[in-house]
Amino acid sequence: MHPTLFRFKTPGFLTSLFPEYITLYSYGFLILLGIIAAYFAIWLRRKELKLSHDSISDLFLWAFLGIFVGGKVFFYFEDISRYLNEPPQMFHNMGSGFVFYGSFLVGIPVLIWRFKRLGLPVMPMLDAIAISGALVHGFGKLGCLMSGCCHGKVCHTGWGISFTDPKTSAEPLNTPLYPTQIYDALLIFSIVALLFYLYSRKSFHGQLMLLYAIIYGVGRSITEIYRGDEARGYIIDGILTHSQFIAILILVGSYFLWKRWKFKYPVNR
Repeated sequence: MHPTLFRFKTPGFLTSLFPEYITLYSYGFLILLGIIAAYFAIWLRRKELKLSHDSISDLFLWAFLGIFVGGKVFFYFEDISRYLNEPPQMFHNMGSGFVFYGSFLVGIPVLIWRFKRLGLPVMPMLDAIAISGALVHGFGKLGCLMSGCCHGKVCHTGWGISFTDPKTSAEPLNTPLYPTQIYDALLIFSIVALLFYLYSRKSFHGQLMLLYAIIYGVGRSITEIYRGDEARGYIIDGILTHSQFIAILILVGSYFLWKRWKFKYPVNR
């Protein structure tokens, strides 16, 4: 697709502050749009959740740190031997190369910690954050489509998409590939719509976060079958990927949390 939205020469009076060329990348731009949408979604619930502008900003800052660190660390774990042998590779292209489940598993505990520090209701906040997190996630998948990462295998049906830009992460170029990024994006935005619908209808606090984890876990396990970026690694070669294995663990954990939270955190209407 188009990894770069635009690139222009830096005006002379700004050359002391910026590189010779300023580049806007599609992935980063779409993530930014997702963050704006996520912020707006939280802002709509600010009175109900007793959130101030400062507390929302605080949460987004810590969420970003948790998501970034978790996503990168899990990305390195997918090919740990490579990064141990070539440590400088860890700092190459820091703007891409993230694993969703790493961001999820690190970001959620960080946010729970901040909820407690700020005196916010943890379980209701988890449901609000589920919607915001899914929005960023969905826009991120559109960014993946533009940059070519998370691409599919070679597709022999009629709905494959071809990547032609030499800077794209997809391979092989000029060959129809399964549009796995679109599959994931459609799944995630469908989850967002469902969570919005159920927000005032949920039976217990934390239900929306668990639904997000469960539905995405099932859908992602299916999408993984069509993924072509095999460098992300397998637990069992050719059978079970790292993401599918983590999805199974999250599904099992969500099942037990559902049974517990359903009676511990009921919604009183």
